[in-house]
Amino acid sequence: RFVDHELQLDEQDTKRDDIDHVVSRIGDFDADNRAGLERTLHRISAIRNRHGVIVGLTCRVGRAVYGTIEIIQDLVESGKSILLLGKPGIGKTTMLRESARILAESKRVIIVDTSNEIGGDGDVPHPAVGKARRMQVSTPSLQHEVMIEAVENHNPEVVIIDEIGRELEAMAARTIAERGVQLVATAHGRTLENLLLNPTLSDLVGGIESVTLSDEEARRRGTQKTVLERRSPPTFDMLVELQERDRLAVHQDVAAAVDTLVRGYPLQPEIRWRDAANEVHVEKAPQPAAARGMAQGTRRTYSASGEEKSEPGSRHAESRYLRNASAPSLAYEQAVDLSERRPINKIRIYPYGVARNRLQQAAHRLGVPALIARDVSEADIVMTLRAYYRSRQQPITEAESRGIPIYVLRANTINQMEQSLAEIFNLSEGNNQNLNEVTNQTESAIQAVLNGQRWVDLPPASSSIRRIQHEMARQAQLVSHSYGKDPNRRVRIFRE
Repeated sequence: RFVDHELQLDEQDTKRDDIDHVVSRIGDFDADNRAGLERTLHRISAIRNRHGVIVGLTCRVGRAVYGTIEIIQDLVESGKSILLLGKPGIGKTTMLRESARILAESKRVIIVDTSNEIGGDGDVPHPAVGKARRMQVSTPSLQHEVMIEAVENHNPEVVIIDEIGRELEAMAARTIAERGVQLVATAHGRTLENLLLNPTLSDLVGGIESVTLSDEEARRRGTQKTVLERRSPPTFDMLVELQERDRLAVHQDVAAAVDTLVRGYPLQPEIRWRDAANEVHVEKAPQPAAARGMAQGTRRTYSASGEEKSEPGSRHAESRYLRNASAPSLAYEQAVDLSERRPINKIRIYPYGVARNRLQQAAHRLGVPALIARDVSEADIVMTLRAYYRSRQQPITEAESRGIPIYVLRANTINQMEQSLAEIFNLSEGNNQNLNEVTNQTESAIQAVLNGQRWVDLPPASSSIRRIQHEMARQAQLVSHSYGKDPNRRVRIFRE
């Protein structure tokens, strides 16, 4: 079998003598029914009958293709953990082998080679893995133990793993990642969506769980009471989907991608491909709407169907506000120009009792320049939890004596941190328009709904602006609700 066609070698049936002839000239078959040729990358897999006798063979030609990693070399060298997905035979292991060779030039790299596919058969690995060290696994079911052993005994900076397919291996990968070791691995799956639906491996990308909201929270979000949310931080920071041999999709923030999926929005990954001239092209993924509006000051256009349109020349043509693909033609458009918004100054925050990684993630989502201070004396602001503030511990009293503002969170959640950061950086103020603009936008939206549009989303605004918009909709005998979370909470106007 080739990439684009198949070739039949012989029309005669394979005989037992033929199989025995091949088996006698290769290594022993392991518990996973795989064998190989020493110091080569070729793999021979056995098919056995009910009695354990070999009745068929699958021979795979392994090749060390140098340069395949160029398309994602910047990601591999970034130090972040990467998970490769793709259908069988598309080149995941080849890319993994090349990653090991490149990283081993400057780091301590350990390969957990369960089936000897990365380094080949025999005790001496194939030269294609470079200076990387290889650990073999006696039984495939013990792969997770060898993964932990590699970190505990050999002090690696990078661990390379081929085929994470069991729950114990997924748990071992999380343990390794939490120790600060970079992981580069492959897993059974083709896309992020079907990996999330795999109960065994979904923990690699954080997993999902059903959460029941209170009546107040469900009303505030504008959703039903039972929603899906990401269960935990993902094991891997980045995820690469190999769509074809020279074309792949990159999710550079797995946590944000999973959050986008569970909220029902379409994924927009970064697309990379290699052309016939062997040049790599990168089609950047659009930033989330919140980051574009607050961090870059772009120009947005909102339509009556709820679609946010990009400026000409932008790749991004769809929006996180898009709900109905078959909505009527656009009848109402209103531009909101944020290009004159003043730049945001950097603020040093000292988190006391607050998860630093969550605070950094919240700042990244909002696109604000929040820096983590190492000590209270270096901080512009202290952020803590209610329990720590009430106990009056030393950092709290020191901050008060220095006159440093203290922000108290009700819970150690990203949502609470985003709300505090929005208040600290005055994000809702930056999205406010003057009263005339707000009135004109709302009147145009009301008129569009009265003319037959199903609903209209107004641009995100502060609570005071939203109150004005709700009152105008009520006077026009229309229904209005607020959706989203601050600072991107917005009003939707529609008929009953």
